[in-house]
Amino acid sequence: MNNLSGKVISTPENLQVLFEDNHIIVVNKRPGDIVQGDKTGDEPLSEVVKTWLKQKYDKPGNVYLGVVHRLDRPTSGIVLFAKTSKSLPRLNNLFKDKEAKKTYHAVVKNAPPDTEGTLEQWLKRNPKQNKSYAHNKEVKDSKKAILHYRLLGRLEKYYLLEIDLETGRHHQIRSQLSSIGCIIKGDLKYGADRSNKDGSIHLHSARLEFIHPVKKEKIIIQAPYPENDPVWQACRPFQ
Repeated sequence: MNNLSGKVISTPENLQVLFEDNHIIVVNKRPGDIVQGDKTGDEPLSEVVKTWLKQKYDKPGNVYLGVVHRLDRPTSGIVLFAKTSKSLPRLNNLFKDKEAKKTYHAVVKNAPPDTEGTLEQWLKRNPKQNKSYAHNKEVKDSKKAILHYRLLGRLEKYYLLEIDLETGRHHQIRSQLSSIGCIIKGDLKYGADRSNKDGSIHLHSARLEFIHPVKKEKIIIQAPYPENDPVWQACRPFQ
C-alpha cells in the first residue's frame, strides 16, 4: 500500500503534483483552476499538466491525458488523471462503481446538529441556475444523495468538517451541508453571507483512496490545504 501524505513533487508554481508514475498523475488543484476547458476560455488544469509532462519527458508529439473526475472551480484539492488509454477506463470504472473513496474537508459557518452523522436526501438540479436543491423526500427528477460528516474541530469563527461521499451528485456537499445550516465559507450560491476575496469556497478534496489500475495496489493520497489561506492554515492541527 502506498500512503502519500502531502508529499509534493517539485513543479512549476502553478502545478502541485502529489503522485506520478507511468500510468497516473495526481495533482493538488488550486481554487479557481478549472479541470477541463469551458466557455470561459481559461487554460484548464488538464492542459497545464500536459504541458508539464511534455517538458519533463521531452515528448515530441501530443501528450495523452485522461480526465477521470472533476472538482468545482472554486474548490481545491485532489484531482486524478490517467496517463495512458489503458488506465483511463479502469479508473473510470472505479469511480463509477464507487470503489474510490473520496474524503473532503469543509469550513462551515455553523456547527452541525451532531458531532457526526449521515445525510440522506434527494437532490434536484436546476441547470439554468447551475445549482442543486436538497429535498428530504424524493421529488420528480431528483437523485438520491448520501454523505457522512464528522466534526473535526472548532476555529475562532468557523467549524471544520470531514465529509465522506457515498454518492457523487452535482454540488452534493455544498447543497446538503447548506440544507442543515452548515454553509461553506465563501459559498454565495448556497447561502454564504459574503464571498471569499479570491472567489474560492472553503471546500477541499483532502484524501483519495483507490486501487491502482495496473499495479493493483491500494493508493492513499492526501493533499495539503492551500498555503496562502490563513483560515485553511488554522485548520492544519485538525488534519
